[in-house]
Amino acid sequence: MTKIKTKRDRVKFASDNVAGACPEVLDAIIKANDGDSTPYGNDQISTKLQDKFSEIFEKEVIVFPTASGTAANALALATMTPSFGNVYCHKLSHINTDECGAPEFYTGGGKLVTLNGVKGKITAEELDQAISGKGIVHHTQPSSVSITQVCETGEVYQLDEIKKISEVTHKHNLSIHMDGARFANALVSLNATPAEMTWKSGIDVLSFGATKNGCIAAEAIIFFKKNLVGNVAFLMKRAGHLLSKMRFVSAQLDAYISNDVWLRNAKHANKMGKKLSDGLKDHADINLAYPTEANEVFATFPRNKIDYLNSEGYQINEDEWDGKAVRLVAAWNTQDTDVDHLLNSLKNSN
Repeated sequence: MTKIKTKRDRVKFASDNVAGACPEVLDAIIKANDGDSTPYGNDQISTKLQDKFSEIFEKEVIVFPTASGTAANALALATMTPSFGNVYCHKLSHINTDECGAPEFYTGGGKLVTLNGVKGKITAEELDQAISGKGIVHHTQPSSVSITQVCETGEVYQLDEIKKISEVTHKHNLSIHMDGARFANALVSLNATPAEMTWKSGIDVLSFGATKNGCIAAEAIIFFKKNLVGNVAFLMKRAGHLLSKMRFVSAQLDAYISNDVWLRNAKHANKMGKKLSDGLKDHADINLAYPTEANEVFATFPRNKIDYLNSEGYQINEDEWDGKAVRLVAAWNTQDTDVDHLLNSLKNSN
């Protein structure tokens, strides 16, 4: 019997944002809903979150939960970059292409200086050459650097790459931010610890992503240096991200980082991404655009295969490479049968 596709089926692999919340997160929200609690992040769950993240990162950190990745990125950069400053980032970075000017808005006019990089990742050498104008009153002032982990081509910054970029950043007396929208996926890909991938490699501020990997709406700004916190509390309030019922965001994060839920979810998503990537290699007319190092697969598809998959109910994201490549993303709840169904559909398109 042919399976009747539902609306949910049609968005499989379009993004890891299409997945719902994992059971542990939902249970935590229901538990947090029991009784009354102090508002604006002064509740017990939110205050304990500082200690839990500090344990995970092996040092005392300062944590500010937010409801979206764009808010986490923009507010983090606003603490590091003055209105007359600039942020060095890759030209494909989310802060440059997908945040509707939020970093510029929350910095009060900060400028994004984009780098070409190699396969979605900036290099220490290019960054070193690009940083200029310090002290010249006619120029925006070099202030911060931002890298994305996993980067926008699905590749993962290796620890030595992060260290080299951080060294250049600090040599010029700038601060470095990591957009960790898929932080857990990168972490399990590298088989590294959270400390090794962040402050031990020189990262100053992290946007810790959780929404894509099992939460409903939960991210966090994590500061590894107290002197960088600055006015972030006031910026959050002004931006509408000091939530009165912050406990529901904190409860998500608490459940997410407890009992290895976040790592288990990411390992599964990466495994499904690798299975899909390996399956695509069986098609001579499909070529991987980038190596599959986490849960995102980028490939060039012939038009007939794209059209066939769309006719089967998939929503193929073909915005990559200016329309020359498609992106398929596995999520924490992607099943082996989901991958098998897509690969079988590709066989039927011949």
